[in-house]
Amino acid sequence: MSGPRSAYQCQACGATASKWAGQCADCGAWNTLQEVLRPAIAGRGAAAAAARIGYAGSRAGVQRLSEVAAGATARVATGLAEFDRVLGGGLVPGSVVLLGGDPGIGKSTLLLQTLAGLAGQGLATLYVTGEESPAQVAERARRLDLPTADLRLLAEVDIDRILDIARSDGPQVLVVDSIQTLAAAELGGAPGGVGQVRECAARLVAHAKTTGCAVFLVGHVTKDGALAGPRVLEHMVDTVLYFEGDTGTRFRCIRAIKNRYGAVNELGVFAMDERGLREVSNPSALFLSRHERPVAGAAVTVTREGTRPLLVEVQALVDGSHLAQPRRVAVGV
Repeated sequence: MSGPRSAYQCQACGATASKWAGQCADCGAWNTLQEVLRPAIAGRGAAAAAARIGYAGSRAGVQRLSEVAAGATARVATGLAEFDRVLGGGLVPGSVVLLGGDPGIGKSTLLLQTLAGLAGQGLATLYVTGEESPAQVAERARRLDLPTADLRLLAEVDIDRILDIARSDGPQVLVVDSIQTLAAAELGGAPGGVGQVRECAARLVAHAKTTGCAVFLVGHVTKDGALAGPRVLEHMVDTVLYFEGDTGTRFRCIRAIKNRYGAVNELGVFAMDERGLREVSNPSALFLSRHERPVAGAAVTVTREGTRPLLVEVQALVDGSHLAQPRRVAVGV
């Protein structure tokens, strides 16, 4: 049996190479190859194959499509109407939702409020934290004045132990904060690498499909505004949500980029205050100045985000210029 050997893996696309190079030969990204340890092939193949038999937990057979029972997708209300709108009408059991956003935007706050609402309905929940200590999570819950009696917490980064506890406790909703902190012991490389993120996400997806547990994955965002890690992560999950907001305002928006159970480009609007995230049921009021009389340079137009129509006021300001080519500056909505 051969031991672990060194390889180099691109952190942008996941391609591997036998030696280091400044540019990835597959995607063309620069300075993205990092050294990882490939596990031994012999002795691990049987275990790896067993872990990937299928979502049903056994070897699949050929079926006639007419013989497959197709029932209506049951949904569970999260207690936040704006969040339910983005999810497509509620949370689907067995679904995997990836939530990305800038640091400090409110991802952990949103999911903690969501778990509190679901636990209040009698659902078994589990919050797995890999970035914060249990004391920090408890302090946030107390600050938000959330009921914590039915909220269960696990501080762990080992994916095998997380799945063992999830199988034994049987939570109906599982939150992993964040996927970049998890690691599989048999894989080389630090947590957050392409191989670790992809493997841990694949095991969580398989757990969701086999047990019917709804899983939320928190994802980091790069400087370019994209989800960190391999792009294949977005194809593995059922729903991809982006949490957006300007640092100078208290308003936050959740946008659905991918949703197998609902409409894409759906928009949910929240306002952040000292008690957490509060729903904004009429976001059109945010974009209207409500002038008492018609004002020159201002016009109200109707736009649509997903299935929601929005009234937006567009303002224009014109001033004289001595330049040969006057500047035209636009600030988007």
